[in-house]
Amino acid sequence: MVELEIKRQHEEDKVIALTGNPNVGKSTIFNFLTGMHQHTGNWPGKTVETAQGKYCFKGREYILVDLPGSYSLHAKSAEEEVARDFIYEGAYDAVVIVCDATCMERNLNLVIQTLAVTSKVIVCVNLLDEAKRKNIHVDLTKLQEMLGVPVIGTAAAKREGVQELLEAIEAVVTEHKKEKIGDPVQDHDPCVKTVKKAEVPIQAEHIWDQVGKVIDGAEIFGSGYSDRDRRIDSLLTNKITGFPIMLATLLAVFWITITGANYPSQWLNSGLFYLENRMLEFCQGTAIPKAVYEMAILGVYRVVAWVVSVMLPPMAIFFPLFTLLEDLGYLPRVAFNLDKYFKKCSACGKQALTMCMGFGCNAVGTMGCRIIDSPRERLIAMLTNNFMPCNGRFPTLIALLTMFFIVNIGGSGEIMGSSLLGGLFRSLMAASLLTVVILMGIVMTFLTSYILSKTLLVGVPSSFTLELPPYRKPQFGQVIVRSIFDRTIFVLRRAVTVAAPAGLLIWFLANATYEGQSLLLICSNFLDPFASYLGMDGVILLAFILGMPANEIVVPIMIMIYASSGMLIELDNTEALKELLLQHGWTWITAISVMMFSLMHWPCATTLLTIMKETKSIRWTAMAFILPTITGILVCFLFNLVVRIL
Repeated sequence: MVELEIKRQHEEDKVIALTGNPNVGKSTIFNFLTGMHQHTGNWPGKTVETAQGKYCFKGREYILVDLPGSYSLHAKSAEEEVARDFIYEGAYDAVVIVCDATCMERNLNLVIQTLAVTSKVIVCVNLLDEAKRKNIHVDLTKLQEMLGVPVIGTAAAKREGVQELLEAIEAVVTEHKKEKIGDPVQDHDPCVKTVKKAEVPIQAEHIWDQVGKVIDGAEIFGSGYSDRDRRIDSLLTNKITGFPIMLATLLAVFWITITGANYPSQWLNSGLFYLENRMLEFCQGTAIPKAVYEMAILGVYRVVAWVVSVMLPPMAIFFPLFTLLEDLGYLPRVAFNLDKYFKKCSACGKQALTMCMGFGCNAVGTMGCRIIDSPRERLIAMLTNNFMPCNGRFPTLIALLTMFFIVNIGGSGEIMGSSLLGGLFRSLMAASLLTVVILMGIVMTFLTSYILSKTLLVGVPSSFTLELPPYRKPQFGQVIVRSIFDRTIFVLRRAVTVAAPAGLLIWFLANATYEGQSLLLICSNFLDPFASYLGMDGVILLAFILGMPANEIVVPIMIMIYASSGMLIELDNTEALKELLLQHGWTWITAISVMMFSLMHWPCATTLLTIMKETKSIRWTAMAFILPTITGILVCFLFNLVVRIL
């Protein structure tokens, strides 16, 4: 076991461990107490991140360590190992175990195991407001008598009971109880060898016999609350209705993302390029050599600005929508629907959740693979996540779908004289066709997962616990904060880091010449023969290669080479772009080839760096590059071969 570094500023600071099952409101309590005074760090030797935050109560500072959600101290995953290790090491002054008042039987398992390790425990029975709506009553007084530790009831989302929780934490901390009661887990967990065996308290042995006394009537779990959830689940998880609802939800998310990102992206683009012009004007009046400031501004800054303006708005929309579905309780139903299909591929049903994350960013989808316990199945999920097009590839796919496969009805995008209706029609058509393309990516994910499970990663599918949490009203404020800071900003920072040097390289290749030709043109001519077998040309293939740091710049690179420009340029509208592409030999066959290659080509540099970090293996990182690349080449080659034959 390894010790997590605690960020103590003063020796007298108290460390509080916050643990509990998933979906019990633990993060709500953590975020409320710590506010923005928190940071995230990796557990040494593992890829699991833990959040630490500070809060002050009665003049004393407390360090709150938010441990990953776990059902038991019998660790079955990296996340549960983190929680187990921290509980066993005892490097804390108190443990707060957050429980769900609507399903106490399941939560008490972790409580009893933790009490067998330490008595410095506060049990927080959260979600009392939900329990009340479901006619479930938890006898907190009786539960406290049985456990022998403070039991506090809260409704954290409404800030109810939090003050009492803080008082209880202070009381336990000031008692300085350091003795360990026992270790019933050690006999079953060979990973834990540092805790001495001791007698388990008698009340812990008999607590399960008294659960019915604590929870007022077990038959209440079959009440109207469950009936309502079952009625909803009968639609969302039904063989007939489940998949159409999934597709409709996917279509709605894409349509909102596509439509909503247009104007913010334009505003951000205008602002960033306005700043570029001001920087150029300033540098022109200084002694800075022209080549130097153009390389810095027209090369590095322009590529970074392009990535930010194209990438930020859709991520800022998609990730909150994704998190809302997660908080609502719908995503576990998606995993439930797809589980049997992943099982047939000898993969894990949790891969469905990582696929959904990949729609926002493949790097986030790769990190999400931590939820998969089996190392073999985790690798399969990482290697195939790239088949889910991220928001960096959306602009390319949408632009080609709009230009080559969506016809303006009524002229100039108008339907029955209404430009607004025409725009709505085009956006819905774009979202619909994009959904079809994504379905192809899902098919490729299943096919590749099956091939991997029968070749490089042979094995049988493992079982796992999939909780279908009750449907809840999402906490919109927390969703925005978590989505923006935990996902959007994190991904954007990594993308900018790799986009900056790419901008320098692109500018150099566009402005350096050999025998009167730019290096970009020379490279594209060299790639032409091979690209022709894939239904593309050398310019397209070179754009994908140079766009590896960030998929957002693939189309701008094509425009730059076609227009013989020394820097990235943007055309005024899609009609001008279509005219430029047609002038250089594009057809509907070219458009389909580019979309298929965009869907299946190598991961971006940010995703590859994330895979390297997660696997700590050059071999598997290389495989993550080779696998989709070969797949994309084969699919494009076969498509064009069939077209030529027909």
